[in-house]
Amino acid sequence: MKTKANDRLINIVTLGCSKNLVDTEKLMRQLDANGLRIIHNDNSSQASTVIINTCGFIKDAKQESIDTILQFIKAKERGDIRYLYVMGCLSQRYKEDLKKEISEVDQYFGTNSIQEVVRALGYSYRENLIGERLLTTPSHYAYLKISEGCDRRCSFCAIPMIRGKYQSYPIENLVEEAKILIRQGVREIILIAQDLSYYGMDLYREQKLPDLLTQLAEIKNLEWIRLHYAFPAGFPMKVLQVMKQYKNICNYLDIPFQHISDVVLKNMCRGINQEQTYALINTLRNLLPDLTLRTSLMVGHPGEDSQQFDELVKFVKEVRFDRLGIFTYSEEEDTFSALTFSDSIPEKLKKQRAKQIMTLQQDISHELNQKKVGTKMNVIIDRSENGCYIGRTEGDSPDIDNEVIIRSKQNLTPGKFYTASITEAHDYDLEAVI
Repeated sequence: MKTKANDRLINIVTLGCSKNLVDTEKLMRQLDANGLRIIHNDNSSQASTVIINTCGFIKDAKQESIDTILQFIKAKERGDIRYLYVMGCLSQRYKEDLKKEISEVDQYFGTNSIQEVVRALGYSYRENLIGERLLTTPSHYAYLKISEGCDRRCSFCAIPMIRGKYQSYPIENLVEEAKILIRQGVREIILIAQDLSYYGMDLYREQKLPDLLTQLAEIKNLEWIRLHYAFPAGFPMKVLQVMKQYKNICNYLDIPFQHISDVVLKNMCRGINQEQTYALINTLRNLLPDLTLRTSLMVGHPGEDSQQFDELVKFVKEVRFDRLGIFTYSEEEDTFSALTFSDSIPEKLKKQRAKQIMTLQQDISHELNQKKVGTKMNVIIDRSENGCYIGRTEGDSPDIDNEVIIRSKQNLTPGKFYTASITEAHDYDLEAVI
């Protein structure tokens, strides 16, 4: 059946994390420079070519990637699309299996394969465009990926097997990329990596996150710099001094602690124990009293009995994280945990533990939000929705954190900052007026 789709239009579907999103944006810029039109995450049948950028981190993500591939194979069989390409983490790890099991895909590519994808489509890869992207986010914020891969050996994680060893991007390249984004109208840059703490160790033989932050903070018109995914073991303490020095570095840190039990942390190969974890948190809050601290925790890792889970509950109660995400353990083949331990904790119990933590965090979040009622806060407007404006404070990262619902008689502009008076608090969101 002959497709009616546009041969000069390409639909790129991005699954998984913001690091994947950056890869998509760089690919989009390359294709755009070749005269193609690009749409992102489109479910219509306009484009003759679809490229799926997959995630392969945990079971649910892998299943979503496979389901998405199968969805577009059906579209191909109907003649709605002509070509289907798959790239990213899932195909990096399972390329040969996928070729056998889902042979209808025209070609599979792994991670860091933008050049290969562009050339497979019959176009030229342009070296002079390195650092340039077509943003899929709202035009006022963007993610800046400062490295690839990971040298940590957390027992539950397959990322080093998928993305390879840690590779820092040079500071001068990242600063130039940030300047390009600022010229495009970006006002908030979110630094991302599998591990921000390790940045520079491979390239400069020392932790260089403080130096990178200093140079980024000096860029004119960069209003907010936000840090995601700093590893707790070996956290570069000089970063805190840089954060104190520059007002455009948000008082915000995302540090996935994963657990607090010494037994579980050892089984996870996290390189940090309970005492060191509490000490780090105390140091962070003493040096940065206004810090918004986000973490991710995991329940159900092999070896987590009721006593260790109780320690985790106590940890959440005592620390009172500003933001918290919870995951249940997913056994990933060939990881140390999968090879060493039995995944013996029932899935139902894992989910019960996760729900208990999130119920506790919901109450904590509500109490912390209540303290903000009556205060004035600086917010950036992300969008308008249902007659209101939706914004974020310095303590809120896009998509994963709280939002501020703003009522205003004046027209507010997305991407601009306003002083908002907080009028009401909910479990996770705030209400405000301008």
